[in-house]
Amino acid sequence: MTEDHVQPNETTVPLLHCVSAEETLAFWRALGFEVTYEQTKPYVYLAFRWSGFELHYGGAPSGVDPSAENTGGCLVMVDAVAPYHAAFSEAMRRTHGRVLARGRPRMTRYRAGASRFSIVDPSGNSIVFIQRDEPAELEYGGSKRLRGLTRVLDNARILREFKNDDLAAFRALNSGLRRHGDAAPAVEQALALAGLIELSIALEKPELVPDWGARLTILPLTAPERERVRQAVAEPAVLAPWLPGTN
Repeated sequence: MTEDHVQPNETTVPLLHCVSAEETLAFWRALGFEVTYEQTKPYVYLAFRWSGFELHYGGAPSGVDPSAENTGGCLVMVDAVAPYHAAFSEAMRRTHGRVLARGRPRMTRYRAGASRFSIVDPSGNSIVFIQRDEPAELEYGGSKRLRGLTRVLDNARILREFKNDDLAAFRALNSGLRRHGDAAPAVEQALALAGLIELSIALEKPELVPDWGARLTILPLTAPERERVRQAVAEPAVLAPWLPGTN
């Protein structure tokens, strides 16, 4: 029987621009992707597969700035993002000795409980892995249902995880802690300070860390609160000098 109507079994494959075929091939191969098609002449066309999804690349359009970012990308919807971040982190460490967190290519940090992270490829495309049950609504500036430092923390989370804007998150936490810190519970102050420590390192402002750390050290926190603060950053080890019990 010939079907004469649309079947709901479509597959979409993102077609991304490629500035350097050599760098793109090396990057995705290092992350464990299979190269299913490779052509560099007379024009560039590359295809990769990993797990259940594919990425395809064509030559960058004329006029594209090779140094620009966020000029293309795609969303990869998954059941849980943590295993993906762990797999790519392991592959990066195996190839580069570390997780690529700055420059291009790179992968954004993953905090326990987060619902997304991004990989920025050598051409500046962003491949965003998103948990399917991620909340549909985001309130930039922090949820209007929240107040004080709680709202500041929510806004910083959105800036870091959804906008990938570390500088804006740093500024939000810094100003918010000044405005609301004295009236906030100790654990919220600690969460803000932990975020500032992590962001100061990411933004290459290590001279600011000792002050944030000294303030964190003197806060009266229970054991569960200390664990909550540790889980609020991607690499709990950065808090080790300031938070007892952190490895």
